[in-house]
Amino acid sequence: GSGLKDTTTEPKWRCFILCLHSEETCSREDVMSCKPFSPEEARGIVESLQQPAVFLDMTGDWPGLSWTADNLRLFLGDRTLRFRMGRRQTDTSPLFETQCSYVDANLKEFLCWTSGQKGTCTGPFCDYLISDYWAYADYKYIAFLFKDNEDMFKDVVWSDFGYPGINGAASTLWLGTEGANTPCHMDSYGCNLILQVQGRKRWHLFPPEDTKRLYPTRIPYEESSVFSQVNVLQPDLDMFPGFREARAHVVTLQPGQVLFVPRHWWHYVESVDPVTVSINSWMEQEADDETRVGEALTKTLVCAMKTTPSQDNNDNWLNPTEDGVTSHGENLQYLSLALQACMKRRRVAEVPSPAKQCSSGHLKRNHSGHVKTEDHEGSVTFGPHLIPVFCQTETHPVSPRSRSESEAQSSPTPISTNELLESLLHPELITTLTRLLLPIIECHGRREI
Repeated sequence: GSGLKDTTTEPKWRCFILCLHSEETCSREDVMSCKPFSPEEARGIVESLQQPAVFLDMTGDWPGLSWTADNLRLFLGDRTLRFRMGRRQTDTSPLFETQCSYVDANLKEFLCWTSGQKGTCTGPFCDYLISDYWAYADYKYIAFLFKDNEDMFKDVVWSDFGYPGINGAASTLWLGTEGANTPCHMDSYGCNLILQVQGRKRWHLFPPEDTKRLYPTRIPYEESSVFSQVNVLQPDLDMFPGFREARAHVVTLQPGQVLFVPRHWWHYVESVDPVTVSINSWMEQEADDETRVGEALTKTLVCAMKTTPSQDNNDNWLNPTEDGVTSHGENLQYLSLALQACMKRRRVAEVPSPAKQCSSGHLKRNHSGHVKTEDHEGSVTFGPHLIPVFCQTETHPVSPRSRSESEAQSSPTPISTNELLESLLHPELITTLTRLLLPIIECHGRREI
């Protein structure tokens, strides 16, 4: 726990929880000995496992499990959060964040709205019937939410998973209603650990090998996120026929459970219950330095092309999570810095033994971006405390509205800027371009020497 606090500044629910933890007679070491995995074992699983898995019985003593919407309401008071409002739909197109409306409200107003009682809500949600809309306060940095009470950071204990020093300060909070969802996307950096606090969330995950079947796009543009053009729940298989072969791994995450999402696994996430709360953190990995080069290159190309005056550049291409459009000079500087940082890390890295290199001399890496030493995944034992997320392959029938022969034979329309970017910024091509750029910086360094 975080220690006892003056009840004039701490909500009663939190004081009660902190008292429970402060009065425990067993030490932190005793608590950890009762858990199914030690921090070292959990870290080993995270670093070696190549498929999603759910950890059970690892968070029972975390004060963060008390962060329900009601308790957060008591702590945050009148402080407002920005909620993304999405219309419940049966459309075959994904609902991106650029297509949503937004509401600023406190949690009392939010919970009043979710209660669904007629005539009880006169706040900012009044224009949105809960039967027609869902709300999502997503991606809220805990370091900002609780900047006036940093003791709250200790309520999230990622050190139990072998990440000492990583707590709520490096985590984000997600609070939504039934139906609230995150469009299918892939995170560019790290792996992901998600604690479910309240309610249930259903995760649809796809392996990195399914990237081409998910039709990646960088529009809307968000640094570190690659979106899919497919609505994975109601796919348009005429438009995206390759999705028929996609291998969905589906799991419904329960309160107290922690989901591990490996590097570059695609995911669509939807809230199942009336109110859900979850906490997540992205864990840095070795390959992130190289990925930052690719992200800097992507940003340079997107901003250069989408800020060029054109009839098809009037779309809302920048995701609301981005602060604004940076200049071409700023983007080139960021790209140069990313290249230099990547090369510096490569130079200082320990040179592996020949056994860890392939015939071309390149380092062998796994999907997590770690240098391969041996096959650790075979040593991971699944059981009652570590559940694999299985592939749930479904047969997608052909959509009844297929394109007519006349449509197929009609004269082609000019290619748009977004379509060009979809080709230029395909993740596989960006990876190739990154590896072509790195030797150039290495040559620059030799010239300086």
